[in-house]
Formats: sequence, C-alpha cells, structure tokens
Amino acid sequence: MKIISMALCLLATTLGVMLHGDENVPAPPRERVVQTRRLTGQVKLDGRLEEEDWRRPPLNGFTQNDPDDGKPCSERTDVWLAYDDDAIYVAARLHDSDPGRIIRLLSRRDESVDADYFYFCVDPLNDKRSGFMFAVNPSGSITDRVIYNDSWTDTSWDGHWEARTTIDDGGWSVEMRIPFDQLRFKKKDNGEEYLWGVNFRRDIKRKNERATFAWVPKTESAFVSRFARMEGMRGIAPRRLFEVIPYTIGKANFLQEEPGNPFRIGEEFLANAGADIKLGLSSSLTLDLTLNPDFGQVEVDPAVINLSAAESYYSEKRPFFIEGAQIFEFGTGGATSSIGADWSTPRLYYTRRIGRAPQGCADTDGFVDYPDWATILGAGKLSGTLGGGWKLGFMTALTEREYAVIDQEGRRSRWEVEPFANHSVLRAQKEFNQGRQGLGFMATSVLRDLRTDDLSSMLSRQAFSLGVDGWTFLGKKKTWAANGWLAGTHVNGTKEQVSALQRSFPHYFQQPDADYLKLDDGATSLSGMAGRFSLNKEKGNVLINAALGFISPGFDSRDMGYQSRGDVINGHVMLGYRSFKKWKFIKEWDALLFTQRNYNFGGDRIGEQRVILINDLTFTNFWSAYWQWSHNPQKWSNSWSRGGPLMRMGQYDWIDWGIWSNSRKPLVLSFGGYHLLSNWGRSTHVGAFTLQWKPAANFNVSFSPDYEVSKNPAQWLANVEDPVKSDTYGTRYVFGNLDQKTLSCSIRLNWIFSPRLSLQGYIQPFIAVGAYDGFKELRRPRSYDFIDYGTGTSIIALDDGKYVIDPGDGGAPLTLDDPDFNYKSLRGTVVLRWEYRLGSTLYLVWTQDRADYQDPGDLSLGRDLGSMLRAPGDNIFMLKFTYRFKI
Repeated sequence: MKIISMALCLLATTLGVMLHGDENVPAPPRERVVQTRRLTGQVKLDGRLEEEDWRRPPLNGFTQNDPDDGKPCSERTDVWLAYDDDAIYVAARLHDSDPGRIIRLLSRRDESVDADYFYFCVDPLNDKRSGFMFAVNPSGSITDRVIYNDSWTDTSWDGHWEARTTIDDGGWSVEMRIPFDQLRFKKKDNGEEYLWGVNFRRDIKRKNERATFAWVPKTESAFVSRFARMEGMRGIAPRRLFEVIPYTIGKANFLQEEPGNPFRIGEEFLANAGADIKLGLSSSLTLDLTLNPDFGQVEVDPAVINLSAAESYYSEKRPFFIEGAQIFEFGTGGATSSIGADWSTPRLYYTRRIGRAPQGCADTDGFVDYPDWATILGAGKLSGTLGGGWKLGFMTALTEREYAVIDQEGRRSRWEVEPFANHSVLRAQKEFNQGRQGLGFMATSVLRDLRTDDLSSMLSRQAFSLGVDGWTFLGKKKTWAANGWLAGTHVNGTKEQVSALQRSFPHYFQQPDADYLKLDDGATSLSGMAGRFSLNKEKGNVLINAALGFISPGFDSRDMGYQSRGDVINGHVMLGYRSFKKWKFIKEWDALLFTQRNYNFGGDRIGEQRVILINDLTFTNFWSAYWQWSHNPQKWSNSWSRGGPLMRMGQYDWIDWGIWSNSRKPLVLSFGGYHLLSNWGRSTHVGAFTLQWKPAANFNVSFSPDYEVSKNPAQWLANVEDPVKSDTYGTRYVFGNLDQKTLSCSIRLNWIFSPRLSLQGYIQPFIAVGAYDGFKELRRPRSYDFIDYGTGTSIIALDDGKYVIDPGDGGAPLTLDDPDFNYKSLRGTVVLRWEYRLGSTLYLVWTQDRADYQDPGDLSLGRDLGSMLRAPGDNIFMLKFTYRFKI
C-alpha cells in the first residue's frame, strides 16, 4: 500500500502541474534563413579573409544569452558561408572595440579554456535533434563536439578539419575548412537543394558574453531545433571516409624490485604495433576497427578507498571507446534535464568491462606474474543512420584468454585467470515528427569460453540485457517532455556461480527477514527487470520534474554494464523557480525543493527518504555560489549488514555548498564543503578548494586539495555463522567504530607550445587512514542495537595483527584481521603530445605509481608524506607513433 500511495501521489502531482501554465515563456523566435554560395575561387586558409567570396554582404545580428539575455551582441560579428565539391568553408570577422583585451589562451585539442571563441554549429541531417560543433579561439586552438538530444554535447569525437586565425587592431578573424567526409548527410539527386540547419556563436570572455546567431531564450531547453535554415547548396555529394592509422609503440618499464621474485627484476622492455581503421560504408554509416589497441597514453585512474558494498566507478579514457559514446546512451532522450534524487541508473553498457584486469586468482604459494589487463585482440564499431530515420550503433570486441605465470622454485607453469570472451552491444533509435517522439532499444551480450572450474564458479558463461526507451514532447510548444525506459537482464552460469551471485551485492537473496526473496542454490540463471519514467517541464521560469523508477532484486547488468544498487523502488517530485533578471548584485538564481522516497520490493522504506532545498546564485561580478540542505528521517538499511537483516538508520541532516570565482581572471579560486551530522554518532566533514593559475596564454597549473574526516559507528566488518545466535538467524553481524581521515590533492599542469604541441602533467598524492575500535555485533534484526565486545562476559584481544574474540555467550570464538589501514599513494602521468600532421600524432609518456602501507590507523601528516615520497615506485616510459593515411 505504501508503494501504491506514493505512485498515486506522484501521478496526482504530475497531472496537476501539467495543467499549470507558465506566463513567462516567451514566443519562440522566427526561424532565420541564410544563403550559402559555391566558391568562385580557391581559399587560402590563413585567417586573413582576402578572398573575393568574403567580400559579399555578411550574416550578422547576433543576440546575447549572457550577460543580458535577448539584447544585441555588444560587438559586431560578420559571418560568411561557402562551399566547393569537397568541403564547407566558414569565415568570420569578429570586430572588437578593445582588441588589446582579447583573451587568446592556447590549449591542446578538444580542451576548452577561458578564452574568446567562435563556434560554427551544423545539422547536416536537418533532423533538428543532432549535429556537429566546431570551435576556434584567437590563438588557433580548436575543439569539436557532437551535438545530440537537441542541446547535449559530446567532446569525444575528433574530426579532421582545419582553422586559422589572425588578430589585428580591429578585432580577430577566422577561416574554417570542414571536409564533407567528416559530416554525415544524405545525397540529393538531380541537383536538388540541400537544406541544413546552422548556427554561429561568439564568446567574448572578458565580458563573460555569449551571443548566438539563432537565439534561444535561456528559459527554454533547446538548441539544434532552433537553428537557422541554410539554403543554396547544390551539386555536392557526401564523401565516403577511408582512413587507416597504424601505430607503433615502445615501452620501458622500471619496476620496484622484489628480492627472490623472478618477475620483479627491476626492468623490462616491450614493443607493440596495431592499427585503427575508419571506413565510410555509406555517406551516413561508418565502421571503426581497432586491431591490437594500446592505450598507454591515457591518464592513470585516481586512487580511492572504497569500504562500501558497491564497486568504484571509473570514467572511460581510452579513445576508441569514448569517441561516439553518445550513440550508446540509453534512457536519456527527450527531456533535456534529469534529476537523480538518490536514483542511480544502472548502465547496460560500461566500456571499462572490456579489457579490464583479469578476475581469476592462481592457487599457489609461489611467485605469480598476473597480466595487467585482458588483451583486446580487436574491436569494431558501426555507427550512423539507416533508411527510415533509424540511428544505429553496434560494437563488438574480442578479448584474449589470459594466463598468470607461476614460478615455484624455478619451475614455471601457467594458470588461466581470464577466459576468451566476446562483448557486444547493439543500439538503435528512431525519431518521429522532427524529434517530438522517439523510440529505441539496446541489447548487450557477454559470451565467455569457460574451461576451468575456478573461473566457472565465479564468472557467468553468458549474460544478456535488452531494453527499450522512448520519449514524447507534450503540447504544441513542447513545454513538457515525458520519457522512460524498461530493461531486463538474464545471466547463465553454473550452480556455484549463480548461487554466489544471488548472495552478493546488490541482490542479497539470503536476507533472513525478507520473505519476498527466495534463494535458490540449484538455479543456473538469474533474471530481473528495471525501468524509470519521468516528466520534465522544458520551458519557463517554473521548473517541475517528477520520476518513478525501480530495479528488481534479480536485475544484474554488471557483466557488460555498471550497477550500484538493486531491490529498490524510487520516486521524487521537484518544484523550482529560476530567474534571469538582475536584482541588485545577483545576476541570476534558482531555487529547487523536492521530496523523495525509496522502498524495497517488500514495501520497507529504505535508503534516502528526504526533503532537499537547493539554491544556485550567479552574481554580477560573475562569482557564483551553490548550497543544498537535506533532511533525512529514520529509515531502514538493506545493505549495512551485507546480506543480513534490515537495520535501523537514524535521522541525519547534511549540507553541501560551493563558491566559484570569476573564471576569466588569471587566478581562479573555488572552495566548498560537505557536512553530515546526526545524533547517533555518524558524521562526515569534507573541505576542498581549487586554485588555478594562468600566468601566460600558454601555461596554467591547478592545485585541488581536499580533506575528509568521517566517523561511522557501525562500519561492517564480517558475517560469521554461529547457531548460538538464534536472535540474528544464526549469524553474527560484526561491526566496528571507524574513524577515517582522507587527504588527497590533484595537481595538473598544461604547457601548450602550439595548438598541436602540448605538455600535460597530472599527479595525485593520496593518504587515507582508518582506525577501528568499539567492535560489536548486531543484537537483534531491524534495530540499531549492538552487543559490545569486551564488556560483560565477552573478551577481545589483539594478537599478532589479529583480533581474537570470545563472544561470551557459548558461541565459537571468532578471529578478525586488524582492519586498521594507512594507505599512501602517489600516482602521476606526464604526456608530451605532438600532432605533427593532421590526424597523425607522436606521444611521449611517463607514468609513475608508488604506494606505502606503514603505520596503519595512525595519521601523522609529515611522517606519512615522507613515507609516500620515499616509497619505491614503478616508472613506465612510452613512445607511441601514429600516422594517418587518408585513402
């Protein structure tokens, strides 16, 4: 009944707000029309605008979004468009009344910096939902993006195009050349005219001004759908792309020596080769292939300490997988705004699963050399559009069978630690009525060739998922957007593997007080469902968002995807207001109020049940601030006991806040914090700041330290079966008080010698210290009551790094490893990148990783920093050379 009541409440609220109009929504601007012409001569791409084609009347009339939405651009901007058989050309004259203050920071490819910019945006399919964005700043640094879902962008795409700029005493100028083989569009027959959507944007950073040619008010969530209509292009044909980019690589690994270990002798030298192939199967369908890829140039993952049941999530950094990633996004189309509200959408496709570290473990007391990752033999990706308006994405990858090498007193053997596997994903989506509706599906599969008992007992043989998603805009003005998705998963394996899967996070089918769950140790498969449905108001000053989602206990997408929770029904309603009118020293602001609840499938109220107030402020000096407060009443937790009974979680409050200075200044500062308080001993305090220094146009460095102090009076340690404990279903659920301190700092350096030559550095010192005391066990289910060890008849003693506990109730003694820790890590990457010709790159990379574990449970900053810096480290040097052949 609780679940039904919440659903009815959400439905009633949704229907009520749908009937509410918004008087502040302005009428949409009329569509602008621009003309392009075929070039009368050749363009020398130098940024000087000396060609005859740039002497005809220009396009102008830009309108601000910032700082004064709807007002004319403060500086004149003139734009010209032209084309030939091979490319489209864009020229722009960006007049400036104070050219000495033009901000012209250098950056490496695809890194946006706080500088002036000119953008050309184009929708070649004229679907009013997708397109491409090309940007250049006065220094000649370029970036490009794919636009999707009308206003979202993805920077992972790297197109091969050119731009040149010049600066003079009247402003700056731009020339762009974008080959047609970098764009996707359909061929017109018999000289029929091409109709594309286009837009232009100018950023004047010293004024924090942003102006566009086809203006969209800030109260509306739209972009591509409001582009100007470009006419006049005829007699061209889309070009099929065919590129081959082979690579060669050399590595020198200088590793920490380990006495007696034949695999850690201090140094090793490696060489490798492979290739990337990009083939245009048609004008709108592209095949990407990678053979024996190597991603040694990517930045190392940050260090973390994770004491939760869920695995850590790491962002993808490998170029093959991040390029075009927006094609495989699922469940996000339609609405341009989404509210999480303690909802974590399970991912059906998480690319870090492909080529991850082997999951098996060799059963030996000898020395073992494990592979760093499962080698990707090859991968292919098909993306683009098909007939009938379908958008398609398909990826498949083969990973090699991997072995650990065992050395036992000089005798060598191999142990399989990762099976040969295939990972595949298929994504298709069709839009109707110029993007007003959409419908799509996604399917994934993981197929493993399991040949050993140990891998068969821990890995699924087959794992599948299938989901459908869609959206529709409501009303003639598309004021409302409703979207949703529904997905199912199915996993096959041995009885041992499926039994372990049922008992693991996030399923916990063995929960003794969950009558709705059934553990089946004889099962060889596991299936489940998940979905979410939401409604969002897209326009106006009044903001409204509501959603209802669920993840069934048997849903598991983790073979190919990522999932951080299960067995949950989540819903929220959010109301808010935003204003873009200046008021005294405030430029714009918004305020949001929402409430949210979670239930499990047994009807118990779990997780976050809260009321949240959020406020964002931007000031007239372009500083900004943010804060939110959350009140969380009592609830149950179904994860604290790691598969045991529900536990009572007391109420608590938290506040999150941040302040950011004006990013256009040479010195940029941001700082903030997070504070959780309760009356039952749980607390967290986090303080962080970032200082970015830009002393020159081509150099900047940032320093981002943060410090966290947390106290958890019930950190889970172990579940120990004991038939004496009938009050807790024959298991002791052991906890301890954890006092944890974490100090980390991200340091980044960018030294840009030219738009094609750059040096970037990243280093992260990290210290995490945890001290445990107050060991105890749960007294009874559905409570927060404990039996403290070391009181009454129970005894606890620390002996040689282990706690020996006599519970004093006639039960068997139990032993725990001392859980105190002091983890110190120093990780870093330095990359010299030179794009010596268009699409061809030379990388020189140095990666270092060192760690130390001395003095567990005790933080002494000076001593621990010294231990971290003195710890032996692994140093890896890499030279990678790629060359682009355009065929």
